[in-house]
Amino acid sequence: MILRKLLLVLGVLELLRPKRVVDFWMDLATTGDVETRRWVYTAARLEGIFLILWALTRGRCGSDGESADESDVE
Repeated sequence: MILRKLLLVLGVLELLRPKRVVDFWMDLATTGDVETRRWVYTAARLEGIFLILWALTRGRCGSDGESADESDVE
């Protein structure tokens, strides 16, 4: 549940502020001055959308990953 919330926050940040998120991770990963191509920010936005969708649809399932139909059967 905490992982889902963290990924939801990361997804929102990537969707709204892709340059800041990408630049932060690039600064951690590299030692020198790196020029990032423009498509990387678009890819970060797409990743943000997928993370948001995953986090929201994952919340509809049971806590152990079962669907609602399977959790009602005893």
